[in-house]
Amino acid sequence: MITAQKHLRLSGLEPLIITPESNFINVGERTNVAGSKKFLRLVKEEKFDEALEVARHQVEGGAQIIDINMDDGLIDGREAMVRFLNLIVSEPDIARVPIMIDSSKWEIIEAGLQVVQGKCVVNSISLKEGETEFKRQATLIKRYGAAVIVMAFDEVGQADNYDRRIEIAKRSYDILVNEVHFPPEDIIFDLNIFPVATGMEEHRKNAIDFIEGTRWVRQNLPHCSVSGGVSNVSFSFRGNNPVREAMHSVFLFHAIEAGMNMGIVNPALLEIYDDIPKDLLEHVEDVILDRRDDATERLLEFAETVVGKAKESKVDLSWREEPLQDRITRALVKGIDQYIVEDVEEARQKASRPLEVIEGNLMTGMNVVGDLFGSGKMFLPQVVKSARVMKKAVAHLTPFIEASKDSNTSSAGKILMATVKGDVHDIGKNIVSVVLACNNYEIVDLGVMVPPEKIIGKAKEEQVDVIGLSGLITPSLDEMVFLAKEMERQQFTVPLLIGGATTSKAHTAVKIDPQYSQAVVHVNDASRAVTVVGDLLQKDTSDGYKKSIKLDYESFRDRFLNRTKQKEYLTLSEARNNKLQIDWDALDITEPKKLGIQVLENFDLKKLTDFIDWSPFFRSWDLHGKFPDILKDDVVGVQATELFEDAQTMLQQILDGQLLKAKAIFGLFPANQVDEDDIEVEVNNTKFMFRTLRQQLKKREGVPNIALADFIAPKNSGIQDYMGCFCVTTGFGTQELAQEYEKNLDDYGSIMVKALADRLAEAFAEYLHREVRIEYWGYALDETLSNNELIEEKYRGIRPAPGYPACPDHLEKLTIWELLEVKEKIGVELTESLAMWPAASVSGYYFGNPKAKYFGLGKIKPDQVEDFAQRKGITNEEAEKWLAPNLVDN
Repeated sequence: MITAQKHLRLSGLEPLIITPESNFINVGERTNVAGSKKFLRLVKEEKFDEALEVARHQVEGGAQIIDINMDDGLIDGREAMVRFLNLIVSEPDIARVPIMIDSSKWEIIEAGLQVVQGKCVVNSISLKEGETEFKRQATLIKRYGAAVIVMAFDEVGQADNYDRRIEIAKRSYDILVNEVHFPPEDIIFDLNIFPVATGMEEHRKNAIDFIEGTRWVRQNLPHCSVSGGVSNVSFSFRGNNPVREAMHSVFLFHAIEAGMNMGIVNPALLEIYDDIPKDLLEHVEDVILDRRDDATERLLEFAETVVGKAKESKVDLSWREEPLQDRITRALVKGIDQYIVEDVEEARQKASRPLEVIEGNLMTGMNVVGDLFGSGKMFLPQVVKSARVMKKAVAHLTPFIEASKDSNTSSAGKILMATVKGDVHDIGKNIVSVVLACNNYEIVDLGVMVPPEKIIGKAKEEQVDVIGLSGLITPSLDEMVFLAKEMERQQFTVPLLIGGATTSKAHTAVKIDPQYSQAVVHVNDASRAVTVVGDLLQKDTSDGYKKSIKLDYESFRDRFLNRTKQKEYLTLSEARNNKLQIDWDALDITEPKKLGIQVLENFDLKKLTDFIDWSPFFRSWDLHGKFPDILKDDVVGVQATELFEDAQTMLQQILDGQLLKAKAIFGLFPANQVDEDDIEVEVNNTKFMFRTLRQQLKKREGVPNIALADFIAPKNSGIQDYMGCFCVTTGFGTQELAQEYEKNLDDYGSIMVKALADRLAEAFAEYLHREVRIEYWGYALDETLSNNELIEEKYRGIRPAPGYPACPDHLEKLTIWELLEVKEKIGVELTESLAMWPAASVSGYYFGNPKAKYFGLGKIKPDQVEDFAQRKGITNEEAEKWLAPNLVDN
């Protein structure tokens, strides 16, 4: 009988599932008063807004879990923990990751468990106060539905050698699993990381004992995880960062190999393992692995020679003297295409068939690329550059292969990729396609806006092994559900992959998976796609993997629907009675200096460069961190810097050659709230109506249920208010430029130009909003904000967009297009699913109310859907189609 593999599942607003394929999970600890003097000061001074920024920076910097600790003698830890966790709930960009409630005091832990959202981790419990208290705390943690960190600590003291570590871990595990019936996958062991190279004999084996203890735990205590604070291991080398960085990397390299899958690591003190100088690596590994009696003395002596030594970087062409296969592999790994035609031609002349060069030399190199990417030693931009080299090599060989009539190249499988009907976004899809192609999968890419009948027909014609669907806008979700139903009706058996910005595991499990009896998998990043497809197509084990996926999604679906049912929602009437209350007589309402519609043609892109938010650019390449800090990050900093330099070069080419065209249209109009949730706008004696939606989740006392209409003065107040709407684009020319790169077999350039066009469009929206505030509307005449302050939205007013959290209904774009005459005046069109074309376009509203703020609509009830349908003059079925992702139980 096949049973589903048990994985640690945590969640904030988004799930975090830790599987054997997951990369190391990094826990951020800057929200720990014991680990951050800044955070301690902010909490003591009750500057919780600034304390939230500490948490936000951790999440932006790549922390997948944030550890919160309020243990300080001068703080009311219980009150501070509850207050901070409640504040986090209202910050979706922080609350999306799971929380680790960290305290040595049980009353603080339990207070946190009572208010935290999602599934958290308790840090920690142990046997130091005996089995009775251990079981009591574990039982309560289980009741609260949390995971737990168990310290290697008992009544005798901390485990400080291998035998004590496994003794305490085994005893703790048996009590938790057999007596408390604690889910084993929710147990995380901290086996105590202690310093090495202290000069004390008893500390020699601290690192290797932890590593081997980890190996024993993962092999003998099923389903559990192992964590720890990595910086402890290098404590004796404080002040010598090069040695500390090397020690952390070496320790992690061996600990992760042994099974350590999460922990607290400071990326600023981490060297890339393969980049550690060989002499330093030898001395450090001697200490970490306890390989020599004099290891500590040798490292202390050697450390004096590396204090403050800068990392060197220089061009090295000595690799051109290496054997042919090594040269080809290096070219692929490093993304160097200058010599690849020369090298594959040499390989072709040595081969009996030209196809052998692809199946032999090139795939040998690409296998190395795949291994490095899978192990976290290469990053996405590098893999896309590798694909560029591979394509140039194959292009050179293709005429020879065709001439020899030998084209039966073997592939790992054939995958159809498509952005669904009505959707125009394809950056993510293209990146996944490139990564899969680098792993010897044959890709059939149908492009964007692909109707379902074409996907079905092409899949049959090509006899594909997997179908991958991508989408960025909410209507794409319905297209995916329809595709799944149609594949089931036509008795398809191939796996279905789901990806794209609006997709999620929740939607896939709840809406798509039930429609298709075969495997359906949500894939949220390119690196995971390779592993998932490999498991789905592995002949010997794929059936078991597919069954485990089905069981996992079924279990997820049940938990998700039960969790939704447990929340309390108001009727629409009750929600309206709890609307945002504003004293309109006391509010400063500024009449725009320039009412009506304005058009900007052939806008100078150079004006936008200072307004670019680069952080999302790096995220689109799967490099996570906040700009500009990411350029100095010791994990991805080198690759991020190289990517940024490439982007600057291409951006300058775009600006100098005027390769992209920017246009904008916007308007400011008299407006008033009418009929509770509608906004009436008047243009040239013609009235237009924007229909807004209201939150229905029951809030705590004093917290309103908001709709965008609340930010506009009611008509019956007798006060004239105003609002605006806009559309900007920098997308004209993007498709042609991307196709030019694709013709030259340059996926890297094609993806880069699309990513830059997207950034320029967002910069245009930011620039224009500033001009509206200062110049055209004029309610913020004295505003002098930096770009960082603009990115952090520290200005007055908001510019929400249809399709986004505050107004997820895309139908309102139709009203914007009609009011402004967007298509007629600047040429930006709407697809049948209301995606904008060109894709690098942004549209939305302007609200100038000082009380206006961004919010998420959340789930709504059927009574609001029916009300919305009546207000829009459409059927209930049409309204439900557009609002389905926000419906309760959906």
